[in-house]
Amino acid sequence: MDLLKKSDEEIFAIAKPFWENLVRASNMKDYGGFTRDFSTQMLFGANEVELGKQWANNKIITNLNETYEPFGTLRRGDHITVLIKQTNKEVPGEFLGRLVLGVEDGEVKIFGATIY
Repeated sequence: MDLLKKSDEEIFAIAKPFWENLVRASNMKDYGGFTRDFSTQMLFGANEVELGKQWANNKIITNLNETYEPFGTLRRGDHITVLIKQTNKEVPGEFLGRLVLGVEDGEVKIFGATIY
C-alpha cells in the first residue's frame, strides 16, 4: 500500500479507527488496547509502567471526548502525520492530536501518537 499517495480524505478514513481506539483505550487506561496498533518501533518505547504513570497524573489524556476533527496531514519520508483537533471532558479548550502512520509488514501501523 502506498500510503503517501492517498488523499487527505483517504488518510482521515484510515486514521479514524486508530484514533478512536487510542482515545477509548487512553480514557480506560487500557495498555493492551492502547498499544494494539503500534509499530514494532513504537512498542519498544511504550513502557506499560510509564504509560500508567502518565494516565495517573494527566487529566487531559484520560478524559478525552470521543468527538474530534482531523484537519490536515504532513507527509515526511515513509510516514504521514495526521493533525487532529481534540477536546477534553474536564479541561476546557482544544488540544492538538498527532497521529503518525506508516506501513510495516504490509499493514498500516502507528509510529507516533501525542496530544499537546
